[in-house]
Amino acid sequence: MNAEHAPTPTPIADYAVLGDGRSCALVSRTGSIDWLCLPAIDSPACFAALLGTPDHGRWLLTVPDAHRTERRYVGDSFVLETTYTSPTGRARVTDVMISSHGRADVVRMIEVLTGTVTVEHEWVVRFGYGAYVPWVHRVEDRGTHAIRAFAGPDSLLLRGPRLPRGAHHRHRDVFTGVTGDRLTFTSTWVASWDPTPDVIDTDERRTRSARDWHEWAARCRYDGPHRDPLIRSLLVLRLLTSSETGGIVAAATTSLPERIGGKRNWDYRFCWLRDAAMALEALIESGYDDESSGWRDWLLRAVAGDPADVQIMYGIDGRRDLPERTLDHLPGYAGSGPVRIGNAAVGQVQNDVLGEVMWALDMARDAGLAESAESWSLQRHLINDLVRRWDRPDRGIWEVRGPMRDFVHSRVMSWAAIDRAIHAFEAHGLPGPVDVWRAARSQIHDQVMERGWDADLNSFVQYYGASHTDAALLQMVQVGFLGADDPRFLGTVEAIRTTLTDPYGFTRRYATDATRDGVGGEESPFVVCSFWLVDALARCGDTVRAHAMFDHVVTSANDLGLMAEEYDGAARQMTGNFPQAFSHLGLVRAVHSLDRADAAAGATDAGSEAGASVAASRSADGAARLSRGGETI
Repeated sequence: MNAEHAPTPTPIADYAVLGDGRSCALVSRTGSIDWLCLPAIDSPACFAALLGTPDHGRWLLTVPDAHRTERRYVGDSFVLETTYTSPTGRARVTDVMISSHGRADVVRMIEVLTGTVTVEHEWVVRFGYGAYVPWVHRVEDRGTHAIRAFAGPDSLLLRGPRLPRGAHHRHRDVFTGVTGDRLTFTSTWVASWDPTPDVIDTDERRTRSARDWHEWAARCRYDGPHRDPLIRSLLVLRLLTSSETGGIVAAATTSLPERIGGKRNWDYRFCWLRDAAMALEALIESGYDDESSGWRDWLLRAVAGDPADVQIMYGIDGRRDLPERTLDHLPGYAGSGPVRIGNAAVGQVQNDVLGEVMWALDMARDAGLAESAESWSLQRHLINDLVRRWDRPDRGIWEVRGPMRDFVHSRVMSWAAIDRAIHAFEAHGLPGPVDVWRAARSQIHDQVMERGWDADLNSFVQYYGASHTDAALLQMVQVGFLGADDPRFLGTVEAIRTTLTDPYGFTRRYATDATRDGVGGEESPFVVCSFWLVDALARCGDTVRAHAMFDHVVTSANDLGLMAEEYDGAARQMTGNFPQAFSHLGLVRAVHSLDRADAAAGATDAGSEAGASVAASRSADGAARLSRGGETI
C-alpha cells in the first residue's frame, strides 16, 4: 500500500505515551492504544494499529461523539487523563501502565463526570505485530468472568465490570454511562503457560505511579524559565530507560517514517551506545548522578569481551544479534513501507561512538561515581583499540548505507574519547599509556584542521574532500575540540545555519543529495540538530538568536511536551519515531547552555569580577569546557 491509497493516519502529535520501566504504549487523543509491545519494549507488538489499521490490533476506550477533548499528565508523571465533552455530558479516562514481576498491566478507568455519555469499548488483540489472531475465550476469575487471548508464548487478559462481546475476531461494546459511573478495565500480559494473574489494587498502584514519577522529577536541579519542557524531556529519558537492565533505548517505536510516504523507516527500540551516553549526559547535567551507575553496569555487561567486537548498539538486555527484516503484512504508517524490525546498522563501524561513551563516563566520574577496576580497564582497552584504528573510514553518526568515508565528526569524537582518557589520568590518577594517548590526540587534531576545513565554504565539511557541511559538527565546541570564539567554528555555525536550516526554521542533518547515504528519498529536519544549533549559538554568545530559535523549535512538541525524531515545518507535522530520546536530550542540553549563557551575559553586563572571568574564559578556551565535562565556567 502506498501513501496515496493509505487510510488517513492519526497524526503522530495526537499520541501520548505511557510506560512502566519495561515498555511503552501509544494512546491517541481519541482513546485508542495503537502501539504496545509486551512484555518488553522490543517485544512483538500486541496492538499494532499505528503501522496499519485497527485490524492489526488496538484497545479503544472513548466517547465517540465528543466534540471537545482535553488531556494532560497528572503532574510530573505518565499517568494520563483525557476528558471528553459530548452534547450530553463529560467523562474522563485515566490511563497508566504498571509493571510487576512476570506480568505487565495497562489500566484504563472511565468516570462519568456530568450528564450521560455514550462509551465505546473495543479490544482487538493481534500478537506478532498484528500478524496473529489469538484464541480468545472467557475464563472464570474469582466468581466473575474475564477474557483471555492466547497465541504462542503470549497471553493477554482483559478484566472489567462490563466485558465487550466477541464477533469477527474482535471484542466490542457500546453502552451509556451516567454521572457517578466509574469503570476500570485492565489488560494484563503474562506468559501463556502461566495461570490467570492475580487482581491488583489499581487505585493504589495508579497513585503510587504518579507519586514515584513526581518524586523523581523533583530531584532535578534546574529551576529556570524552561522548567516544564526540560522536566518532561527528562521524564521521557527516564521512561526510555529499562528499570530492569539500565539500558536506554532510542525511541518507543519502529518504522515511523522520516518523510511520509518514504522508505527511511527504522527500528529504534534498541540501545545505541551514542544515544544512551548522550541521554546520560543530559541526566547528569540536570542532577541525576545516581543514574550513571546503572548505565555503566549495563555497558560493562553489554560490551564485555574483545574491544574489536564492540557494537554500536545492543538490545535492551544487552544482546548483540539484532537482524533487520521487514514485516510485509503491515502497510506502514500512512502507507510508508517497509516496516522494519531489527536494525542492520548493528554491524556498522562508527568511530564517533566511543567519544560519547567516554564523555558520559567522564561526567559520571566528575559527579562522584567511583571508578571500579573493571570499568576503567574496559575504557582503557577501548581507548587503546581506538588509537590503532581511528584513521579508518567509517559510517559516521548518521549510519550511512552508502560508501564509508573519513567523516570529520567521527575524527572529532575520536579526539574527544582520547581527550577524556587523558583527563581521567590527569584529574583522577587512572593509569594508562598517557604519552601514546597525547600523541594520538595531537595527530587527530592536526589532521582534522588540515583536511576537514574548506576555506571556500568557510566551514568544516562532512568528510574529507566534501564541499558541504554536517549539523553534527556543532558538537565540536561541546567536546572542546575548538573554542566557541574560534573563527573556524563560527564559520561552521553560520554555514550550518544558512545551508541546513529550512525555510520553516528547523535544521537538517545534512544535504541528502550531496551525502549519497545509500538510502534514497528525502527526510524531514532532525529536531536534535535544531537544538544543537541553539546550543552552539548560546555558547558563541548569540543569546538573542539562541533564545528565539529555542522558542521556535520547542513548538515541535505536542500538547503533552513530547517530541518525535523529526519535524516537517511545511506540513506542520511530526515525523520519525516517537517519543525520541535524541530530541529530548537535545532540548535538555540546549536549556542548560542557554542558562549558562544568560548568566555569563548578565555577569559581563554588570561589569563584575565574575563577569570579567567569564569573558576571559570564553575568549580563550572556556567554551571548550562548557557543559560536557561537568566543569564550571
